[in-house]
Amino acid sequence: MGLDAYRFSIAWSRILPNGTGEVNQAGIVHYNKVIDALLAKEIEPYVTLYHWDLPLALEDKYNGLLDRQIINDYAAYAETCFKAFGDRVKRWITFNEPHTVAVQGYDSGIHAPGRCSVLRHLCCKQGSSGTEPYIVAHNIILAHATVSDIYRKKYKAEQNGEVGMSLDVIWYEPVSNSTANVEAAKRAQEFQLGWFADPFFFGDYPATMRSRVGERLPRFMTKEAHLVKGSLDFVGINHYTTFYTKEDHSTVIKYLLNDTLADSGSVSLPFRNGKAIGDKANSIWLYIVPGSMRRLMNYVKDRYNTPTVYITENGKYMHNMNFSI
Repeated sequence: MGLDAYRFSIAWSRILPNGTGEVNQAGIVHYNKVIDALLAKEIEPYVTLYHWDLPLALEDKYNGLLDRQIINDYAAYAETCFKAFGDRVKRWITFNEPHTVAVQGYDSGIHAPGRCSVLRHLCCKQGSSGTEPYIVAHNIILAHATVSDIYRKKYKAEQNGEVGMSLDVIWYEPVSNSTANVEAAKRAQEFQLGWFADPFFFGDYPATMRSRVGERLPRFMTKEAHLVKGSLDFVGINHYTTFYTKEDHSTVIKYLLNDTLADSGSVSLPFRNGKAIGDKANSIWLYIVPGSMRRLMNYVKDRYNTPTVYITENGKYMHNMNFSI
């Protein structure tokens, strides 16, 4: 195929079965083989350190990403990987799609660990959709910044690598040119991309989030803000689809759910005047809107002053999958 790069993830529990403590040497050997095989074919490894596979031991011990202890434990795991593989790996991705982790794991509850408010999803046994996604996101951001700081101080001079994060980003188009809907589309973008990117470039969450979420949105201490700002060497973008967006007037829904979607005050939908925003892909949520990638890249360029960007995920989910890898 002529590939010159390959992205894969390391399973935390394959390196540290209990999340901390003794290293599983068999796991080190396995990933050494993967990395060496890629380099033998002149394929550069792009390594994701966390792709939604938190060690169960840490979830059981202190509720995983909800507790600030995760910052130190994740940093120890990342440093283990830097020591073992950093002589050959030059592109590190700390977290894959943290927005999905926070929202689908702790707001809608459809991903592990399946936490949410009971009114959000009747299958959830515990959780708070109005607070926990923001706590988890905050801890992820601090964990990344801590790891980036460790890498720069202890490993970068010798290994000469980069540390970034892959962010999941839907592009939002206002359903009409009304001021309310244009602002709703802006908020939707800030509650997804801005939620995670703004702290790394500006040292804090978007002002829109601060005003709408209020005290439920954690605050960075001055020292933390300095640690976070500038800690991304590159931005990974995972982009698949686009939605129309309109202002949400459902005050009853906001009162009942009090979650991240209600906080954004926006509703996304794939249709306008009965017509889909793009061709339907072979998935219930994917629509093919090619021009949105350029609009998204221009948005990132303008908002964040031309950062280094890698497209870490993108593609078209075909109806005929006979040619899939």
